[in-house]
Order: sequence, then C-alpha cells, then structure tokens
Amino acid sequence: MIEGSCCCGAVRFELANPPSMMGMCHCSRCRKVGASAMVFIKKADLTWVSGRDNVAVYAPEAPYKYARCFCKTCGTSLGEILSEEDSFPISAHTLDTPLEITNTFHEFVAEKPTWSQIGDDAKQFDGHPTAS
Repeated sequence: MIEGSCCCGAVRFELANPPSMMGMCHCSRCRKVGASAMVFIKKADLTWVSGRDNVAVYAPEAPYKYARCFCKTCGTSLGEILSEEDSFPISAHTLDTPLEITNTFHEFVAEKPTWSQIGDDAKQFDGHPTAS
C-alpha cells in the first residue's frame, strides 16, 4: 500500500498500486500552486483514509481547464485528487511511501521561466503532451 497525505495530516489516502507515470508541468499556474511534479494514478486505486471533506477545489479560468485541489487547513496542493476521471494527476509531493519512479515528460516548457533548468532527458512539450 502506498500512503499519501497533506502537510498537516488532515488529508490522508492510500493507493493500491504505484502511479503509472510522472510528469513535470512548467505552466505558470502549476508553479504558483506548487504542483509541478505530478504522478498519474487510477481512481480505482485511491482509498480515502481521512480528510476527503477537507479538500477544497479551485476552479480554473480559461484557457486552463483542470481544477486543482488543496487541503483546506494547510494549503497543500493535491493535484486533481477529486477528479471523476478514471486516471488523473496528483502532486508527487503528497506521497509518503518511497517509490521507484522517474520523470517521463515536461509539459508547458514554453512557459518555463528562464531561471528554471530542466536536468533530465525526458520528452519536452510546449503545451500538453502529444502522442509520438
């Protein structure tokens, strides 16, 4: 079982299986909410231990379309943990159990600030990843 939580511990969850992949988003929105490192999980693998009712949702304004979730108490970014999709990203930083996973891609590199340096060979996309 893979355990995850927010900074204050009010939100706790478990994953039955490891995330399928990891990606880094460089868009200004993800950078501002501290959710650039994302892992993709299956909804069926997610079990709430506590605090589901302590999750707030920030609805985006155009051109963004994905809602972002946060702990109401400490503000920890939780990615899209309340998504109704079969698979969705959550913040990699919420995982408490060590995992063997490496970054697969970088998205929105066109919005990356000049001071940020990409230090791996993962695929890079100006926007959302495309099949190649």
